[in-house]
Amino acid sequence: MEAVYRFCISVNPSDVIEVDPELGDCVLQDPLTATALFQSVCFLAIKTLSLLDKIHTESQVNVILKFTHLPPFPEYSLDLCSFPRGNGAMRPVSMEGLVIAITRVTKYTQGARFLCSDEECPCSAGFHHIRVHAPGATESATVRNDFICRICGSALKEDVKFRVLGDKQLVEMIHVRALDLLSAHQQSSLRYQSVTLFLRDELCNSMRIGRLYRVLGIPAHVHQWPNITWSVEANRVKPWEPEYPHEVSVSFQQLLNVTSSSRWRFSAVLSHCFALNVAPPGLYNTLKLALLLSLVQNRVDEKETFHNLDLLAVTTDSLILDRLMTYSLQLASRGVRHRASGEMFASLSRDGLGSGSANIHAGSSLLATGGVCMLGDLGGYKKDKLDAIQSVLESSSVSLFIPGKKYGEDADQQISFPVLCSFWALADQSDASKRSLRADAMLGTVDLGPVSSQLADAFGLILQCRDVGGEQPLHTLQQAVHSGKPLYPSCWDFTTQDYQELLNHAQGLRVEMSPGAEKILHGYYMASRRVRTQSQGVKISVASIKLLISLSEAHCKLSLRPRVEEEDAVIAVLLCENSVTLTHGASALIIPPESVFPCDLKDVDGLQRRDDILEDLQQNILRFIYTYAPGAGSYITEE
Repeated sequence: MEAVYRFCISVNPSDVIEVDPELGDCVLQDPLTATALFQSVCFLAIKTLSLLDKIHTESQVNVILKFTHLPPFPEYSLDLCSFPRGNGAMRPVSMEGLVIAITRVTKYTQGARFLCSDEECPCSAGFHHIRVHAPGATESATVRNDFICRICGSALKEDVKFRVLGDKQLVEMIHVRALDLLSAHQQSSLRYQSVTLFLRDELCNSMRIGRLYRVLGIPAHVHQWPNITWSVEANRVKPWEPEYPHEVSVSFQQLLNVTSSSRWRFSAVLSHCFALNVAPPGLYNTLKLALLLSLVQNRVDEKETFHNLDLLAVTTDSLILDRLMTYSLQLASRGVRHRASGEMFASLSRDGLGSGSANIHAGSSLLATGGVCMLGDLGGYKKDKLDAIQSVLESSSVSLFIPGKKYGEDADQQISFPVLCSFWALADQSDASKRSLRADAMLGTVDLGPVSSQLADAFGLILQCRDVGGEQPLHTLQQAVHSGKPLYPSCWDFTTQDYQELLNHAQGLRVEMSPGAEKILHGYYMASRRVRTQSQGVKISVASIKLLISLSEAHCKLSLRPRVEEEDAVIAVLLCENSVTLTHGASALIIPPESVFPCDLKDVDGLQRRDDILEDLQQNILRFIYTYAPGAGSYITEE
C-alpha cells in the first residue's frame, strides 16, 4: 500500500568512469539527471524480471544514489570558509566541519500519490501522478492542494493512505577553524558562518553534537518565500579527525638522550622550560607539569572511551595563571574558553527552516569535545552554575529538558549528552586573608574561596600555586619592555611548535602498566583510604584510583616511554596526596607542599638534587603503604 518504493544504490564514481566515462561524468556533474537515468533502468529491470507487482509506473521508483567517495580534486571539495557565490551547478561536494547544533528527528514526505478529481479522467485511478522528494525541496513542494492534472487540467487530490513518510534531521556544521576564535588566544575580525545539513532516513542520528565529520552532499537552494537558504542534502557521513604533525623535534630528541639516566628528568625540563613568555623558569612548575599531563591525557581509546584530566588551580595571582592556562589552551587538540555571557552546556531554539522542532545548540563544554574547556576564575560564577559544573564533573554528562508543547512534540522530553572534555578552572585566594580559618580546619587545608569541598573533589586534581613575591611582577614588566625577545637564554630552546608536536606524538602512545607501578598505586589507594576514613572520616572514592592511573599514564607518555614505571606512579601519588591535603588535611604520609618540584632546576646539580629528594619520598610512600595498606606485606618487603 505504498505509492513509492525507495532504492538506495551505492555508486563508486571511479568504477563508473572506468566502465562508461560519459555516465561517470553525468553522475558527478549532474546527479539529478543521473538519478533519473538510474530510475529508468531500475524500473525496466523490475518489469522485465517481474520483481515487484505493485510497481506500475516509473515514477513509483525512488532512486537514491549513495556515493562511496568523490575524486580528490578541488572541484569536488567545499571549504566552509568560502561559500559558493551565484547559482552554480549543484554537484556533489565533500566538506569537513564541526557540528554545533542539531534538531530532533521529525517526519517528511518521501512520496505521495495524487488522483484527478474528474472521475472520467484516466488519472482518477492508477499511479499517473506521483510526487517524490528532491534535494532542496520543501514539504510544500511534495504535498499541497493546488496541483493540476496533466491531461485534463482538473485539480488533483492526494490519496493519503498511499503517502510514504521518512525521517529528517537538521544539523548545523561550521568550519573547524572557528574554534580558534573560542580559544581566546588570537583576536580576529573574521566571522564564520555555519551551513545547514539535511539528514534523511538512514542518516538520521549519524552525527553527534560537538564532533567532527566529513560529509558528502549535494548543495541545494531551499525556497521559503521571501528567502532562499543555501543548504546541503547529506549523502554520506563519516567521522573525521584532522591530521596534526606529531614528529618529536630534534631538540626534544637530544634532551631525551641526555636525561635518559633518570625517568624524572625529561618531564622536569619540559615543565621548567614551558611557557617562558608567560611565567619565568622555575615559577609554577607543578602547574605547568599538570597542564602538560592534562593535554597528553585527552584522548579517545579504541573502545570510544574518553580519558580526561580535570584541573583546579588555587592561587592569589589569578591573572598570571589565567594567562598560563590560556597559553596552554592553544596546544590542545581542541580548546574552548568559556565566557560568562555564553552557554556552558546546551541551549534550545526553534528550528527556522520549517519543521518548528527544537534546535539544540552546543555550549562551550560540548564544543570542546575531545579537548579542553577553560572555565577561568570560578569566583565569577553563581551558585547554580557551580552546582551544574559539579554535576557534570561527577557524571560526565549533561541533561536538557525539551518542553513538548513549545516545540510541537506530543510529550516533554529529557535528553542527555556525554561531556567529553577536560575542565580547567581557577579559585582566587586573594580574599582569604579577610576570612578567618574554620575552627575545625585540618592541618594542610587551604581556603578555596567560592569553591566548596564537594566541587573541589569533583575536579580531582587540585594544585595550590603559591606567590613568590616580586619575581613575577618583574617578569611581566620585562616582558612588556622586551616584547618578543627571550628573557631567559638557555641551552635548551624549545618553541611552541616543538611542544605541539611532542604532545601530538605523546597522545598517540599506548602504554602498559608495570607490576611495580601497579603495586604502588593500589597500595597507596588502599592505605590512604584506610587512614583518612579512620582518622578524618573522609571517604576516598573509586574516582581517586582512576585519577592515580590517569596521572601515571600521562607522565609515562609525556616522558615518551611505552611502560608505566614506579617513577611515574610516584609522581601520581605526590600530586594526588597534595591535592587531597588541600581539601581534607594532611595524613600519616607527610610530604612537603612542593613535593614534585622541591628545589630549583637551574642546572644539572638541581636535577640531581630533585632526583635524590624524589627517591627519599618514594621510600616514604613505600613505608606508608607497608604500614597502613591491608595485606601490603605480601607485595612490599620491609627492606
